[in-house]
Amino acid sequence: MSSSILEEMREAVIQGNKDKATSAAKKALEAKISPMDAITNGLAKGVREIGDKFGEGEVFLVELMAAAKAMKAGMSVLLPEIKASKSKIKSAGKVVIATVQGDIHSIGKDIVATMMEAHGFEVANLGEDVPIEVILKNVRDQKPDVLGLSSLITSSMPVQRKIIDELKAAGLRDKVKVIIGGAPTTEKWARDIGADGWAGDAVTAVSLAVRLLAKKPA
Repeated sequence: MSSSILEEMREAVIQGNKDKATSAAKKALEAKISPMDAITNGLAKGVREIGDKFGEGEVFLVELMAAAKAMKAGMSVLLPEIKASKSKIKSAGKVVIATVQGDIHSIGKDIVATMMEAHGFEVANLGEDVPIEVILKNVRDQKPDVLGLSSLITSSMPVQRKIIDELKAAGLRDKVKVIIGGAPTTEKWARDIGADGWAGDAVTAVSLAVRLLAKKPA
């Protein structure tokens, strides 16, 4: 029963069907499926598949955007349940996340932000094409534990390096863990620019943040 509901959620996202995603998410809760299981093995699985197809040129941007909207619709049902169960639990940490300047892509970054929130993080999603000075100001003012920088096009990747350099210059680098992601980025690129880690998908981003904060001095 649970596997068929998870499959229904996956298909709803791939089809970009918001109503079906909402309905399947409600079924998951009624069937006592863990909201996190529903996200990871249902909605997010569909997004990963459509993302892979987009990367291989099998689907168009409009289909990718429809899938993201379907996932968001399903998440709107599941997130309140997760937050309610975590209401008495200490925050997992504070995250500031943004797509760097020169890049207007939002889908991958928004999925990471949503998954972070689902895992108990307080998330400030700054949006897309965010100027370096705005990111620095938010690090200075909000004092996040983690800074997530997304770059979905090769031409914006150097901005990730620039932000880390600016954090160093401002004396802020040792106060925040920096993780990067985005289709053209790699683990090697993360090491080269001095980031604390790289994530190729939302699930990995969450586990990376948890792991980095576990090592952070109290």
